[in-house]
Amino acid sequence: MRLSRYFLPTLKETPSEAEIVSHRLMLRAGMIRQHTSGIYSWLPLGLRVLRAIEQIVREEQDRAGAQEILMPTVQSAELWRESGRYDDYGKEMLRIVDRHERDMLYGPTHEEVVTDIFRKNIQSYRDLPKNLYQIHWKFRDEVRPRFGVMRGREFLMKDGYSFDLDPLAARRAYYRMFVAYLRTFHRLGLKAIPMAADTGPIGGSLSHEFIILAETGESAVFCHKDLLDKTPPQNVDYDGDLEPIFKEWTSLYAATDEKHGPDHGVPEGDLVSARGIEVGHIFNFGTKYSVPMGATVTTQDGSSVPVHMGSYGIGVSRLVGGIIEASHDDAGIIWPDSVAPFQVALVNLKAGDAQTDAACADLETRLAAAGLSVLIDDTDERPGAKFATQDLIGLPWQLIVGPKGLARGVVELKRRATGERHEVTVESALAHLTGTGA
Repeated sequence: MRLSRYFLPTLKETPSEAEIVSHRLMLRAGMIRQHTSGIYSWLPLGLRVLRAIEQIVREEQDRAGAQEILMPTVQSAELWRESGRYDDYGKEMLRIVDRHERDMLYGPTHEEVVTDIFRKNIQSYRDLPKNLYQIHWKFRDEVRPRFGVMRGREFLMKDGYSFDLDPLAARRAYYRMFVAYLRTFHRLGLKAIPMAADTGPIGGSLSHEFIILAETGESAVFCHKDLLDKTPPQNVDYDGDLEPIFKEWTSLYAATDEKHGPDHGVPEGDLVSARGIEVGHIFNFGTKYSVPMGATVTTQDGSSVPVHMGSYGIGVSRLVGGIIEASHDDAGIIWPDSVAPFQVALVNLKAGDAQTDAACADLETRLAAAGLSVLIDDTDERPGAKFATQDLIGLPWQLIVGPKGLARGVVELKRRATGERHEVTVESALAHLTGTGA
């Protein structure tokens, strides 16, 4: 993709409405634009990051045995009346009346809809367990939306729902999602700490928030220092016993500010105090929805029992902001390789020069053939402006090509995360970027 043709409306000045780093940088980097309070349009660069995060989330859900569906954004109020949540949910729910005077709503969550799908299609214990998920837009009418995509009214979310015969099976489903979340956030380049949490309006008795640590985080969090060195297992048998992994991660102290107290029991010097951002939340809520909505299955002895359920959310659009909060510097964004909108910024220092243009065209072809996505800065901006733009948008690698370097047989390779720059031959640069050389 050539930058001269790309829709990338960057800003030199920080917009006055942006209160936190991620909001400022997403606006300046041309990733989003506000449509109205708490609602944003995603522009090409931002959408590429959003889709990359979405794909990693999807891959890990599929690997854990969940199956993707897609439910409607506009829901019938009758389902929410069945569950008892319609009047209790509050003003965050956007209520709608259609032309036939039927009460509808724009879904803030989908427990009722997925329970309705289940009860109409599954009647026997033989069809259990089931775990269904979607990646879909939701709306919650926040009274004071702020911080850009971190606390907007419309947001993209992965929400999953498990259905099991009994509490033991439901707990095993909870462990699967717990481990899948650890793996997901690790792949996104984040250190996510699971912390015991309140269940809130979702309900239930077992719940964990997944918190990423960032200096600009929205709330205070506390954890044992050993959690910072832990990494999730690379290979997981989701049909095996995952309780040991769950206990390994939850046996060490971790608490949000609301749950933290003086009786934490962590030895002096081992307690880490930091700022955190919630990016995922999982719940095991038993029969909270299946009993009032009649989601039952017939057991082996012919009796009918309500299914035990859980729900599992990841804030996909919120993660874009969360990653920026955790990974940036004074110059701009620093994308982890796994979610970068492009892997390589190919900076042409003298667009229009025949030799430089030809070298960039050749490099683009060879990088693309190796499976790398490339953004070519072929604009007529001065080198300093080009470097500033590339540092702002934060692609992992910058490959800088100019006539002086080519005359000496070299190009410059810069790693955005560290700022390290090296003059290397074209072949060495390609070997490094494509993983075919040291």
